[in-house]
Amino acid sequence: MLVLGLDGGGTKTEVALADRTGRVVRFEAGGGLDPTAAGDWEGRLQDLVAGMVPERAVLGLPCFSEVAAISQRQQAVATQLLGPGARVRNDVDVAFEGALGGRDGVLILAGTGAMAWARGRLGTARAGGFGDAFGDEGSANWIGREALNLVSRHLDGRRRSAGFARGILAALGIAGQDLIGWTYGAGAGRARIAQVARHVAALAAEGNGEAARLLRRAASELALQGRAAGRAAGLEGMRWSYAGGVMGNPVLRRMVADALGVEPVTPLLPPVGGAVLAAAEAAGWDVGDEFKGRLASTLRDAARIKEAE
Repeated sequence: MLVLGLDGGGTKTEVALADRTGRVVRFEAGGGLDPTAAGDWEGRLQDLVAGMVPERAVLGLPCFSEVAAISQRQQAVATQLLGPGARVRNDVDVAFEGALGGRDGVLILAGTGAMAWARGRLGTARAGGFGDAFGDEGSANWIGREALNLVSRHLDGRRRSAGFARGILAALGIAGQDLIGWTYGAGAGRARIAQVARHVAALAAEGNGEAARLLRRAASELALQGRAAGRAAGLEGMRWSYAGGVMGNPVLRRMVADALGVEPVTPLLPPVGGAVLAAAEAAGWDVGDEFKGRLASTLRDAARIKEAE
């Protein structure tokens, strides 16, 4: 009697099988499952869940409920691989469940993409998350894109940002004349641009003013999304939590909290834990504090072991 939870983001995916006590008995990790990116997301999903036969499964996948044709295909593949007890939800939806433990509030998620998800007296609402073409403000991809824009402006004399430009180029291991080739050449894509965000964070930590200003812009955009989602959901007050690699940066998280004027709630569970929790609820299990506590503890242990492999 096991349930399966899956969190599939833009660059990485985590899968956990748990028993009735909340103990994680199997944990797998792999690449992202973004159906709009290049690559065989269906094949990667099949490899990740091979041999798993859960009673119930909840898969948090990007784009679900946003693009009808993609959503239909995601649900069909999930059912084919994991049986009729499999349900697909938006990846930010399961992250919300994990961070707030099923309670009302706002989740600000910033990883490769970015979105705020809220639930209150008016129901569920979201803000942001319109993708890398014209949205995802505050995400790793957005920060990376803005950083490369600043570097390009320095290189051709439109803006003086010598320290920032040198720092980014050195971190990427390229010269200025190679920037176009690195950005658009073989292996290019959203995930590559998103990786630049961690170099921006490192420069900000070293005291680079341009990098710090870019992080503040990102924090402002994320706070704006959080407020908008909370308002649309009918929340009074701003009870919020966070998820995603960008929000894992304590400096940027501090900036978001300052912009909102409210301290965040520490996430109860990671996004994959939210998916497990939703699957356990669908199976009719008791998901009280004991279940959630054991799930959180064994997920941390499983993730550390997988990372060390």
